[in-house]
Amino acid sequence: MLDEIIDILNEDLTVFKTCLKSEAHTYGHLHASVHIWFYTLDGKVLLQKRSSNKIAFPNLWDVSVAGHISSGENEINSAIREVEEEIGLLVSESDLMKIGVFKEQFEHTNDFIDNEIHHVYFCKLPCTIDLLSIQVEEVSALKLISIEDFIELRNQSGFEEKYVPHYKTYYDFILKKLKESISSNK
Repeated sequence: MLDEIIDILNEDLTVFKTCLKSEAHTYGHLHASVHIWFYTLDGKVLLQKRSSNKIAFPNLWDVSVAGHISSGENEINSAIREVEEEIGLLVSESDLMKIGVFKEQFEHTNDFIDNEIHHVYFCKLPCTIDLLSIQVEEVSALKLISIEDFIELRNQSGFEEKYVPHYKTYYDFILKKLKESISSNK
C-alpha cells in the first residue's frame, strides 16, 4: 500500500507540518479525512466493507467512502477524488452536502493511533450499486441498508464485530442528519 504525505494539524485545525501517513499514525498526530455517506431517497444508506488488507478495522462495514486528505489538498477535492477512487463514481462539488466536522481517536496498537478530524458529507446515490466499481485494495463489498435497520443493528450486541466502532455520538449525528436529509429531499 502506498504511503502518502498528509498535513498534520494543530488543535485549531491549522497545518503545522507534513509527514507520511504512517508516521502520523505511529505518533497519533492529528490529521484530516473525508467521510462521504451516500443515501437513497427510499431511506437506505450505502456501506462499504473494508478490505481484508486494511490495517484499521479490516473486513468491517463502514462509511460509504472515506479517505485521508493529502497534503495541500482541500477537503472538497479530496472527497471528489476518494469517491472516484473507491467506488468509481464521478461527483461534483454541487453533489456533496457538508454536514459537519467530527473528531475521533482510536488507539489500535501502541504504535498505531488514528487521530482524525472527519469532514463529513452526504451525497444522494445517483445509480444502483451494481453500476459502482470498487477499488479492491480499499473495499471488498458494497451494500445498501435501510437507516432503520442500521439503527436497530447498532443497538444489538456484536455490532462492533461487523461494523467499524465509530463513536456513538458520531453514528447518532450521522443517522439523525440522514433521516432529515431524506425527508427534506422527498
